[in-house]
Amino acid sequence: MKIVDIRATTVAVPLEAPLRHSNGAHWGRFVRTIVEVEADNGLVGLGEMGGGGESAESAFRALMPYLKDHDPFQLEALRFKIANPTASLYNNRTQLLAAIEFACIDLIGQHLNVPACDLLGGRVRDAVPFASYLFFRYAAEGYDEIRTPEQLVEHTRQLKAAHGFTVHKLKGGVFPPDFELECYRALAEAFPDDRLRYDPNAVLSVAEGLRFGRAIEGLNNDYLEDPVWGLEGLRTVREQVRVPLATNTVVVNFEQLASNVLRRAADVVLLDTTFWGGIRPCVKAAGVCETFQLGVAVHSSGELGIQLATMLHLGAVLPNLTYAADAHYHQLRDDVIEGGKMAYSEGAIAVPSGPGLGVRLDAEKVARYAEFYRETGGYPYDRDPGRPGWYATVPNDRFADPTVSLEIAP
Repeated sequence: MKIVDIRATTVAVPLEAPLRHSNGAHWGRFVRTIVEVEADNGLVGLGEMGGGGESAESAFRALMPYLKDHDPFQLEALRFKIANPTASLYNNRTQLLAAIEFACIDLIGQHLNVPACDLLGGRVRDAVPFASYLFFRYAAEGYDEIRTPEQLVEHTRQLKAAHGFTVHKLKGGVFPPDFELECYRALAEAFPDDRLRYDPNAVLSVAEGLRFGRAIEGLNNDYLEDPVWGLEGLRTVREQVRVPLATNTVVVNFEQLASNVLRRAADVVLLDTTFWGGIRPCVKAAGVCETFQLGVAVHSSGELGIQLATMLHLGAVLPNLTYAADAHYHQLRDDVIEGGKMAYSEGAIAVPSGPGLGVRLDAEKVARYAEFYRETGGYPYDRDPGRPGWYATVPNDRFADPTVSLEIAP
């Protein structure tokens, strides 16, 4: 089996409403680039990468000279062909590699007629549990804003009823820490039997991180995720707060993982199949974490169904996955895969059982959302449409005003 072609298509898929985070916002849609890797036997493997547009499509096309006639089974050679660690100082291709790796694993699974998880060691679970991913958001047509503790609790109640979530993750860093602490405590009071997580995307100062962490010590926490920036900042908070710390920002490669093992700053490593350069590096990293008794969870970087499938196959094979995974997925209005969005059941999503990643493209929806991308374009992830001229600093001290209500068109 040899690679004969690579195609990339950027799509924009609508969200229920614009989602706010500490560094900006998702402006009412996810922009993703869908990758199709065709083999000489007629099979097509699927990959996905965040962001997109003409530059992403060109970047994938530019890999064709590297990959023409490459055997998809040769995954280690693929890694060095695309993302040699010294060459990557000049042409960082980690996320490109991830999308191609997804597609190659999909090709291998289809060729052998086995699901991807069987290529990764075999499943130890048939469904992967997820946390509700809670965002402060702007109002949009058909969807209410989420800004106050009361609105947040009601939204969480609706998600729990619809999908069965028993773990709730609040994406913070938008409003002043004291206000978000009030919101977090409201969740704890409303759902006393459920577990909680808070993630301000590393914008708190060390002093604020310590204060927030100490204030939630008595709640039913899974962990406090990236309260401050950097391994040293996390280490300072971890030494003084009795809540496990997690990160997806500063342990995203093996050098950083080694540093965290030698001088522990985070107790839980959130593994992202894109940030780490593929599914296989995440499996390797989970093995290191298992050895050194670090917790692992599956991170979400804003997925459609293809990347969600990679997250599910990863979650299926990790015996030390003791935390529910993250997913933005329930925030989407639609997907580009056949059959529409995958369904939650009791807070979990079943691992696809078909060959490879187990998902296929809906050609009509790909065309529709590619056109929607051409109409709407991209957006700056690190800007907020409701705060013109604003940008975040780290640590940040210019938080949004929780008394201001806005509606932003998707």
